[in-house]
Amino acid sequence: MSSTKKKGKQTVFFSSPPSIIGTAAVAGAKEGEGPLGAYFDTIVKDSMWGEESWEKAESKFMEQAVRTALSKSKITPSDVDYICAGDLLNQCSGTNYGIRSLEIPFLGMYGACSTMALSLSVAAMCVDGGYADVCAAACSSHFCSAEKQFRFPLEYGGQRPPSAQWTATGSGCAILSAAGEGPKIDCITTGKIIDKGITDANNMGAAMAPAAADTLLAHFQDTGRTPSDYDLIVTGDLGKIGKSIVVDMLKEEGFDLSENYNDCGLLLFDCDTQDVHSGGSGCACAALVFCGYLYRLMQEKQLNRILLAATGALMSTTAVQQGESIPGISHAVSITLK
Repeated sequence: MSSTKKKGKQTVFFSSPPSIIGTAAVAGAKEGEGPLGAYFDTIVKDSMWGEESWEKAESKFMEQAVRTALSKSKITPSDVDYICAGDLLNQCSGTNYGIRSLEIPFLGMYGACSTMALSLSVAAMCVDGGYADVCAAACSSHFCSAEKQFRFPLEYGGQRPPSAQWTATGSGCAILSAAGEGPKIDCITTGKIIDKGITDANNMGAAMAPAAADTLLAHFQDTGRTPSDYDLIVTGDLGKIGKSIVVDMLKEEGFDLSENYNDCGLLLFDCDTQDVHSGGSGCACAALVFCGYLYRLMQEKQLNRILLAATGALMSTTAVQQGESIPGISHAVSITLK
């Protein structure tokens, strides 16, 4: 039996599009000093946030983002059917410890830096499918905990090459509901794992860009839409290098992104005045930009339809040390006021 909601190979249209009734963004100090600082609910100046470790601080970011989003949506944890959430740490420990006190049924998500779009996708399917009335979608990352796990201890003082990106510190949460006002998720395009053989862990943009291009192309082919159907198309974490690769790859396929495409890694930080090299990355990069900035622009009707295509590098330190390449993934979420 064929699905009535499936369109093409990778896209699902929702018959009852869920509304995003509230969001929250809790950012670190560097993120707060960037161009979007005024859009965040909380800016934490201390990277440890009074905790004993960066990992415990990251859990605190997650808990604060979820609690703030619930408060702004005028609901309590008991009103939420599921929370779809994840982070970059082993076993998603930042999330597990961060939300344990909320006692909400939990669906753990791991899509690396694409986790915000993945969480939104799964939460939207739960609501549209009638399995939930209210779902939360959240993710977090922390510069210090990510560097410690994936690259070098901060004490090592290694020099970062120009292609490197800065893992965002913070957390974002969106509340999806079957009822209520707010921008709606009308369709999603689930990405495939794309691996072009990149092995440089300091060049995430090049590793993830082919996956972003593949998902965007699938979205346009499945839906029949073109870039001009969106006020803004935004990828998650590609930075300068990855963004230029996506533009070139889509141009070869006949799609012009020059007018309305940007990347969260370039929106979150000012690459000219902040030492972030190629731009931002991390789960919190797309989460902060969407939950803090883009959602506000949609509320103010400055944007009517956006396509959020968060991107992730599905790497592990073990695999990289064993000489494996870095697979990429990207999931796209179409959000509209109409």
